[in-house]
Amino acid sequence: MMFSAKLRLNLPQEKLCSKVKSLIQELGLSHVARTRVGDGDDRVRGISGGERRRVSVGVEVIHDPKVLILDEATSGLDSTSALQIIGMLKVMAESRGRTIILSIHQPGFGIVKLFNSILLLANGSVLHHGTVDLLDVNLRLMGLELPLHVNVVEFAMESIETIQQQQQQKSQQVQVKAPKQLLGTMRLKKADDQGESRSGKFTLQQLFQQSKVFDIENMNVGMDFSCHHANSRLRETVILAHRFSKNIIRTKELFAFRIIQMLISGLILGSIYGNLKDGIVGAEQRVGLFAFILTYLLSSTIEALPIFLQEREILMKEISSGSYRVSSYAIANGLVYLPFLLILAILFAVPLYWLIGLNPNFTAFLHFLLLIWLILYTANSVVVCFSALVPNFIVGNSVIAGVMGSSFLFSGYFISNHEIP
Repeated sequence: MMFSAKLRLNLPQEKLCSKVKSLIQELGLSHVARTRVGDGDDRVRGISGGERRRVSVGVEVIHDPKVLILDEATSGLDSTSALQIIGMLKVMAESRGRTIILSIHQPGFGIVKLFNSILLLANGSVLHHGTVDLLDVNLRLMGLELPLHVNVVEFAMESIETIQQQQQQKSQQVQVKAPKQLLGTMRLKKADDQGESRSGKFTLQQLFQQSKVFDIENMNVGMDFSCHHANSRLRETVILAHRFSKNIIRTKELFAFRIIQMLISGLILGSIYGNLKDGIVGAEQRVGLFAFILTYLLSSTIEALPIFLQEREILMKEISSGSYRVSSYAIANGLVYLPFLLILAILFAVPLYWLIGLNPNFTAFLHFLLLIWLILYTANSVVVCFSALVPNFIVGNSVIAGVMGSSFLFSGYFISNHEIP
């Protein structure tokens, strides 16, 4: 929530802290304030499903939007957690004067009582729009008796076919009684009656299509649809770099494994190619060593693919809500990996370079270290680039394998640049 507050609000640190603390208290998350959110599996269990849903709501309301739209806010939750979520939203709507619109399936009796207004839909048509009490009255007028201990909304959903038949009959009677002038006026609003449904009403999709008849130029006069960002590009980059750093530090297994992998690889290669000789044989061995180093380093960065694929949905959501710019994300992502990859390059290059007995000049060693660092950074950038283009890990793995293969082939170690047809 603090990261969301920093990205969406341009306020001093003290005000951000107090705002986040008050929101955590309002959401009823004070008892898990210092707990990892987790990913829902056994590896990082984290908080419960209802608490995770409240965190999601908190991230979206940190900047006090006037309207909050939630898609199936109670899906996958038990009845108690679902009621807690809706109760929290009810309090938030009343205390902050906020309009909250949410879609919900099979709401319980306690949840139904909290709604100010419900919109009951079937096949894109509106069956009811109003209070729950009005729905009860309408059902009784249709001759439908509500059984005892049955939720009125659930009963209405079970009686959808009957309600549709009643509405269709009523609309047909209205059409028969309506004077011709009224019908003529309705037809003038639309040149043809293709959008009119069989029941005489319009579905939401048809109404949406019909609304496009309005002059878009007149609608857009005086309106500014440009996305406003709370922070400058530099501040966004700093905040995102901080978040990336935390994510890298928290993935201790990957971080430790890469360090051990690069250190052991450097020691093994250094021991195998130790004390290279001069002459043709030594030159051939050096070329083979450099070709293997390039192949190994390029193929060892493939683990960056699933990391970005997990982050991509979060990125798209935060970009669409105007939290930050895409360029800020790309710059921060690139900057954070620079020191991490430099550590890996040092652990790989130091034992390898001096065990083999390459040029003892320290400047030559720095040149070798720079090349190792750039190879790792380039490979990581290529993986992140293509992970932004592919739909899933399987396709990404295949595409990146082909790209890396072409890099090996045209690296100059296997065929000379002059001999490529």
